[in-house]
Amino acid sequence: MPALIFDCDGVLADTERDGHLPAFNQTFDEFGVPVHWSDADYAEKVKIGGGKERMRSILTPDVARALGLPEDPAAWDEAILAWHRRKTAIYTERVAAGVLPARPGIRRLTEEATAAGWTLAVASTSAEASVRAVLTHAVGPELAAGFQVFAGDIVPAKKPAPDIYLYALRELGLDTSEALVIEDSENGLRAALAAGLATVVTVSSYTAAEDFDGAALVVSSLGDPTGPAAEILADPAGIHPGPYVRLADLLTILTRTGSGTP
Repeated sequence: MPALIFDCDGVLADTERDGHLPAFNQTFDEFGVPVHWSDADYAEKVKIGGGKERMRSILTPDVARALGLPEDPAAWDEAILAWHRRKTAIYTERVAAGVLPARPGIRRLTEEATAAGWTLAVASTSAEASVRAVLTHAVGPELAAGFQVFAGDIVPAKKPAPDIYLYALRELGLDTSEALVIEDSENGLRAALAAGLATVVTVSSYTAAEDFDGAALVVSSLGDPTGPAAEILADPAGIHPGPYVRLADLLTILTRTGSGTP
């Protein structure tokens, strides 16, 4: 049977602005890190794949001295791991509190795919605990139990490298023609295409202006029958979905593309 592989952040829920950003800033405050990211700052930081990698981008020699860290790369690594553990805890608390609602169409498509016997997975370079929390909140614990989750540091290179998708394909025992990816960012799209996977993009709060050349379909969201409707931003594969993207539309994409290249 075909497989549907979701990215997490920006796809299952629009997590960046209301989840990750405040969690990063609270972590910096708690650890006395003299950094506070504005919304504009974070719009640039989301282009860096991985939370630890985003944190590393602010750990300059000046910041290290201000924190009293020795000039030792191992000490810096330890600090970043501690920050990231705390950030993940803050973030999962926000998810559990219900401040990050699922994006339109996620639960509906999951229900359709489950009923049709599709393989379901999430492939993300975010921390696994964060991914599982978002997934469970987005689709509910019963549907979430049917997903395989590939997340965190299980691959050496983060998106836009294809590693996480190649890993997922190996673990699922699938050929590229059998799986379709739903992404929200240019980095994610590049990763999926480099792995040879057909990709639908559902843009999120920080990604609407990015380059999605190579996607089979680009939409404002997957949409739901009761609203909001999916706005079609690009349809190079000629899918012509209605006001919401259906599982049949995704199957048509797989049939028409088969290799991630419309």
